[in-house]
Amino acid sequence: MDDSKLTRRTVLGGIATVGIGGGVVYGASTLGSDTSSTVSAEMHAATGTGAFDIELAGHPVMGALDAPVSMYYWSEYQCPFCARFESQTLPTIIKNFVKSGDVRMIFIEFPYLGKDSMTAAVMNQCVWRQVKKSNPDAYWRWHSAVFEAQGKENSGWASKSNLLDIIRDVDGVSADGVEGCMNENRKSIEKSIESDSQRARKLGMRGTPGFILYNRQSEKAGKIVGAQPYDRFKSAIKQAKNA
Repeated sequence: MDDSKLTRRTVLGGIATVGIGGGVVYGASTLGSDTSSTVSAEMHAATGTGAFDIELAGHPVMGALDAPVSMYYWSEYQCPFCARFESQTLPTIIKNFVKSGDVRMIFIEFPYLGKDSMTAAVMNQCVWRQVKKSNPDAYWRWHSAVFEAQGKENSGWASKSNLLDIIRDVDGVSADGVEGCMNENRKSIEKSIESDSQRARKLGMRGTPGFILYNRQSEKAGKIVGAQPYDRFKSAIKQAKNA
């Protein structure tokens, strides 16, 4: 089922909730060591319009395309709380809910911490454009490598040259191809990213990581903000699935 039926009503009338607890809680997760960043599920290139008028063709999707729950995930490569979520909580969500076919994740860039954040977001889009048809799983290797290399905010670690160096160590992605994409398409990609960011703000996102869990059948949704512990996501996903 397409996610598009809720779009205008949701944006204009407010997100329907399913009793999902929110709040910005940036505490460390209590997960054990079974959270390696190597945990992943199959990546897909989707088409059509999702909930909230999000064009799915421009965003990587992890998990079964027919999963009953969509998790829209707004992130920013310079955000330390995103890195915490990626390393401590996301692997267990993937293992328990994405691989099982219950949840599909839509990855959306929301760069707001500086110019290097936009550079990383544009490069992210160029990587996806390059690999989505022939080797979509290569995107996940790039995505994980960048978070693993994360340095201090606006210290230069996310400069174009440094990020291209990261790509050179990622199998299945051509640094030369990505650089060419950025040189030719940066303005149009930035415009698309800013459109996504404006939509995120309308949905109440003020920072990252931010999530909306959307039941594609009932058209009910709930929001989670912050690097919440796994148990919060577990509860929220089950509520969204049963909404």
